[in-house]
Amino acid sequence: MSAVPFALLALAALALGYRFYSRYLAERLFGLRSDEPVPSVELEDGVDFVPTERHILWGHHFSSIAGAAPILGPAMAIVWGWVPALCWIVFGVILMGATHDFGALVLSMRHGGQTVGALTERFIGPRSKVLFLLIIFFLIWLVGAVFAFAIAGLFVAFPASVLPVNVEILLALWIGWRGYKGKGSITLPSIVALIGCYLLIFGTATGHLWVPAEGTLLRSKDFWLVALMVYAFVASCLPVWLLLQPRDLINSHQLLVGLSALYLGFFLSNPTFVAPPLGELSALPALFPVLFVTIACGAISGFHGLVSSGTTSKQIACARDARPIGYGAMLCEAALAVLATMAVACGLWSGEGGHLHAWNYLDASVHSAVQEGGLPLPQVGQALQAFVNGAAGFLATLGLSLAVAKTVVAVLVISFAATSLDTGLRIQRFVLAELGGVFRVKALENRWVAGGIACGSVLVLIYADYAAGAKSLWPVFGATNQVLAAFTLLICALYLRKLEKPTAAYIIPALVVLSITLCAMGYQVLHDLAAERWLVGGVGSIIAVLAVWVAIEGALAWRRPPGAPE
Repeated sequence: MSAVPFALLALAALALGYRFYSRYLAERLFGLRSDEPVPSVELEDGVDFVPTERHILWGHHFSSIAGAAPILGPAMAIVWGWVPALCWIVFGVILMGATHDFGALVLSMRHGGQTVGALTERFIGPRSKVLFLLIIFFLIWLVGAVFAFAIAGLFVAFPASVLPVNVEILLALWIGWRGYKGKGSITLPSIVALIGCYLLIFGTATGHLWVPAEGTLLRSKDFWLVALMVYAFVASCLPVWLLLQPRDLINSHQLLVGLSALYLGFFLSNPTFVAPPLGELSALPALFPVLFVTIACGAISGFHGLVSSGTTSKQIACARDARPIGYGAMLCEAALAVLATMAVACGLWSGEGGHLHAWNYLDASVHSAVQEGGLPLPQVGQALQAFVNGAAGFLATLGLSLAVAKTVVAVLVISFAATSLDTGLRIQRFVLAELGGVFRVKALENRWVAGGIACGSVLVLIYADYAAGAKSLWPVFGATNQVLAAFTLLICALYLRKLEKPTAAYIIPALVVLSITLCAMGYQVLHDLAAERWLVGGVGSIIAVLAVWVAIEGALAWRRPPGAPE
């Protein structure tokens, strides 16, 4: 069965969602105006609050949310079959995921760029702020560990990606400094940097430029895990204009070019499905509710609300930009999730062992895990390698050699995972500062101290789950992520209720997502504790208790009459 018609239907549904549903949200519910005051102008400080052109900010926001998760989630969830994965991605993102991102951005923008933690205190109550901040802390803690595993594994598996990725970071620093000194727009230099990145990819993949040799330090996963935390510490503390904005602009160009090329190769190759429409492995966890939290960011992500309120709302220069940035960028991420599903479900993998399909490799790794008594899911590294190889098969249709195609895809995935990594840890710095204010720990309000604690704690979690390769962390991350999304949707509903506007677009998704994820969290915690995964099970248990507590606080807040003071 050809996969092309299903991909076309999915993309058409996403386009219709933007054309009609996002317009309803922007105009009828929130009433966005071009002349609204925005915090980037009123609170401009040159570090976090910086008015930014729409296309540059779109690039930052898109790059920050479109990390490895919309690839990893579908690549792991494909074990339940491509039909449920595609359905949840498309309908979930239109009615819930993009709606969530857009609402979080608008609320933060209208409340001085406050994070969702501070908004929780405003709309639910003072107790809920600390509970919510703790949930956010655990979420970003998990994000940091999972993405670090993903990047380190790809650097080791695809060493030709090392030079292009790291040179891109240096170029971004130069472009950011150049733009800050007022030497013109950073858009053209970012395009030149992207071209240079592709030239480096061609050089390393073909053996004409340096590639780390086998057995050296740069082919060690441990080296990259530590190096990534050092990088994230520095990057999360630098001003947004120096690295965050220029690097994300380069990455947004990279993803748009890469996504377009991958879809073109996909359509030209006209592949057929190899993965089954429904999962066939009897040892799989229950499709409901575990599938939904496994796909995670491909459909809806609480982490995106942290980006919307943590960095994007502090840079938006015009209120009406919130629609293309908040809602539109999430639809583009869903397009990436659809492609990830197709790459693993029908992508051809040609390697040293001959020709096979990405699904065959992934299926074999899952069966191997089951035989060894482990979770019937692939490791993070295995899922990403299946995607890289499957997607590279699409690019090879355009005439690229497989070596170059694999490196192009690997660099794309690493770049976006690194973006989410340091954006997440920047937000973690804000969270620790807020907790420092609550508990009167002045040191946490210092960005270097908070940044060091954020990155150091991730290293602890990495080595606590080193043997599992983040496999056991992913379901806990997904459940925590969705719980956070449900509460952000609830905050948006409470805001609309205060304005005496219709709330169904937010309260219904909030209840659906909360119900699914609390069930998934309970299911996962019980399994982790039964398997004696004490750290992961303990973290999941703490998050579950916090989530139920915030849910009760939210229900009490909903009882307040419409129009009541915050």
